[in-house]
Formats: sequence, structure tokens, C-alpha cells
Amino acid sequence: MRLAELSEHSGVSTATIKYYLREGLLPPGRQINATTAEYDEEHLRRLRLVRAMIQVGRVPVAKVREVLGHVDDDSLGRSIRLGAALWALPQVPEPDEDDEFVRAAHQEVTTLLDRLGWENVKQLTTNSPAYRSLVVAVAAFRRLGYDWGAEQLAPYAELMHRTAVLDLDNLETHPSEAERVEFAILGAILNEPLLRSLHRLAQEEESTRRYGFE
Repeated sequence: MRLAELSEHSGVSTATIKYYLREGLLPPGRQINATTAEYDEEHLRRLRLVRAMIQVGRVPVAKVREVLGHVDDDSLGRSIRLGAALWALPQVPEPDEDDEFVRAAHQEVTTLLDRLGWENVKQLTTNSPAYRSLVVAVAAFRRLGYDWGAEQLAPYAELMHRTAVLDLDNLETHPSEAERVEFAILGAILNEPLLRSLHRLAQEEESTRRYGFE
């Protein structure tokens, strides 16, 4: 398809597509002549991913380029490729390791991982943004006087593991490695808000079952 057709199918203006091409977020089309290039379904799929990252995920263009670099790096194994792409997404600030609540949170999260038997995750803690994010959240609870720790977190973690199994089962239905990594990126951007919404709806349902509408 030509640029105008790519714009029509994607709902993205030609000016924006040209900007994405200049920024390296889209691969060049197949050059037909000096002024015309042709694009295919791969460009359309990539364009939709870029738009989701920028518009829904509010990911800066420079970060999008970094994430897509990992998506396209077929020299990496699947776990490393997935992890590198997801870790390149914007993350919470680094925890203050001198903070007493952060130190306590580290201890509780380590106890949680031991309790769950998540040995692989324990090997990634120094690099994992998800681990750091959990430490920050637990520290914030403890700073406010709520002694949340391994005991309280374990049932939630077990539910999340079941969710992760579903995530990877769905991911493996996609035929190519690039599609699988792209699906994981979309999951981080779109599925997490979806799960948060389902969680809050479930809370609303359970609350009204227990306490009524008053």
C-alpha cells in the first residue's frame, strides 16, 4: 500500500507517519521510485503498536525507539528479548536505599519470593523494574503505618502468577517472535489498565454484596 493508504487503514495522518519514519519508529517502505515507497501489513501492525505506546501508554518517542530496538533484536533469546523490551518502558523512580522503610520493604519482598519459590525472579532483583516498583509500593504502605509484607502479599502474588500463565499462554498463540514481543508490550500498556479496571469492578461488586448500596 502507498503512504496515503497506510494512513487510511491506520487512522494516522501522513504527516505523523512521516515523522515516525524520520524518528526510526517505522522501518522504511520498499522504494518504488525516487518519491514513492510501498508499505505492507507489517508496517500497519508496527504503526498500531507505536500509536498505542505513545497515545495510550504516554511513552516518550525516545523510549519507544529503545523498546522497538529490543523488539527487533532477533539475536536475543525470548526471555531476554521480552525482559529488555519491557524494562525499557518508563518505570517508577529508584527507591532510596538509605530509607529505613525501603530496607524493610526489601526484606519483606525477599521473604515473599522465598515463600513463593520464585527463584528465577530472585536472580533478577537488582535489574528488575518490577521488583523495584514493588519495593517502593511496600515501603510507602509501611511509611503510612500499614505493615504490609510477605504474609499479606502472598495471596495476591499467587493470583498474579495465574494471570501471568494466562498472559504467556496467549502470547504463545502468536506465530513470530516479533509478534510475541509486541504482544507483551501491548500487554504492559493495555492489559495492566484492563486488569486494574476489572479489579476495581470486582471490588465494587463485592462491596455492594457485603454492604448494599447505602
